[in-house]
Amino acid sequence: MSPRTIIAAVGFTVGLAAVVLQFALSVPVRMANGHSLPDALVFFFTFFTILTNLMLVLIYLSELAAWRWLGWWRSPVTRGMMLAAITLVMGFYHFILAGLWNPEGWFRVADVALHYVTPTLYIIWWLGFQPKGSLRFGNIGWMLLPPAVWLAWAMGRGAVVNEYPYPILDAHKLGYGPVTINILVVLVVLVLLFAGTIAADRFLSRQK
Repeated sequence: MSPRTIIAAVGFTVGLAAVVLQFALSVPVRMANGHSLPDALVFFFTFFTILTNLMLVLIYLSELAAWRWLGWWRSPVTRGMMLAAITLVMGFYHFILAGLWNPEGWFRVADVALHYVTPTLYIIWWLGFQPKGSLRFGNIGWMLLPPAVWLAWAMGRGAVVNEYPYPILDAHKLGYGPVTINILVVLVVLVLLFAGTIAADRFLSRQK
């Protein structure tokens, strides 16, 4: 196998294992606290970290398998979007969330894998092996659409059940004014990451 395929296979294996491990740890704890299985499943898949890691797994799978239904995950725009998104996940966790809790045991393993190992592997894979030269700054609007859909879901669900996946979104505790500011700050950072990804794509294309 080529280095591109080897790293994709490693990324797929590590990413899937990390998500499955987090699932196996989180869902039973949620149910032990009095929640139903459907509630535990919805709560688990409300986290941006889980969804972005699943997206990486599907990108790697699209590289390893020729199945037609994986076409969207082969798109340079999708793959560039996820470079920025997973970088945001890693940075947000490291600078904002890591100090708020101290997981131990297998929770620690899953935590490190999802927030540090899988982002690093994908950044290496994208920089080293993703074909360059297809991204345009006009793609930023399309790149923002999936995060916007997730945000609408997270805030809508939070308004109904008074539970948010991240403390900066907790409108019941912080109020909608501060939460709006938090969202705008993250939005600016994400747009800058999208722009940086596109600039890197164009620069590396010219170098080749």
